[in-house]
Amino acid sequence: MTAPAALFESSISNLKLHARGKVRDIYEVDEHHLLIVTTDRISAFDVVFPDPIPGKGQVLTSVSNFWFEKMQDIIPNHLSDLSLEDIVPDATEREQIEGRAIIVKKLTPLPVEAIVRGYLIGSGWKDYQKSGSVCGIKLPERLQLAQQLPEAIYTPSTKAAVGDHDENISFAETIPLLGEEIATKVRDISLRLYSTAAAYAQERGIIIADTKFEFGLDNAGKLYLIDEALTPDSSRFWPAEQYQVGISPPSFDKQFIRDYLETLDWDKTAPGPKLPDAVTTISSQKYQEAALKLTSV
Repeated sequence: MTAPAALFESSISNLKLHARGKVRDIYEVDEHHLLIVTTDRISAFDVVFPDPIPGKGQVLTSVSNFWFEKMQDIIPNHLSDLSLEDIVPDATEREQIEGRAIIVKKLTPLPVEAIVRGYLIGSGWKDYQKSGSVCGIKLPERLQLAQQLPEAIYTPSTKAAVGDHDENISFAETIPLLGEEIATKVRDISLRLYSTAAAYAQERGIIIADTKFEFGLDNAGKLYLIDEALTPDSSRFWPAEQYQVGISPPSFDKQFIRDYLETLDWDKTAPGPKLPDAVTTISSQKYQEAALKLTSV
């Protein structure tokens, strides 16, 4: 599978740019809709790097759309029925964003990232080694690196601006931010989405170690799944056949980039270092392999 040309930044002349995030460019369509373009930008440690990962945006878009459709019975999502042809009439500009653009309902994003962890890895492992807990949730003793948890845990965080770091908070701390009803819904739906997706992915040879979801509200207070869902950027994907307790498994996600960055003398602040061609090429292949495993019939 050959990756298409990389897109670091989009440009749509007939639409007003609303925001550029770490990965996504967002445009105003009208008072009720936004156009979201998933570029090939890569971020790690909350820093956006100068080198894109070819084809990454299409992978994230196709995988998210796959999960949005699959999870509709659990929660509605932000996708609209508008077509790209109607919104971007210029064929050249449309070609630039084909396969990586979605038109969504304009919703109010919640100020919390809903993180679900099913395995002990990453910052959770470091937290457990120090305290026997992950984000304040006490876990059994003598768990090993990459071990599956007795049950998935919900460990939300605040959403940081580009360049800042997210901050882990407890479920109780989300209640003043969201209200008790919405906070409880977000927690319960996140755990259900994760368990449903993890069971499906396991059948396809992928372990979803952890993931994060984002949610938004419409004017009537109805909750929607937004942003991206269960992609190699928002999740840790491990090949099931190579999984082994006690070691950090190889991954399909941007952990490969993180592992490379950990070998550098870099203080994890912007600007990010240039990524070698070999690193971006292998990363591109990993993203595409994950998409094929998950979404192919």
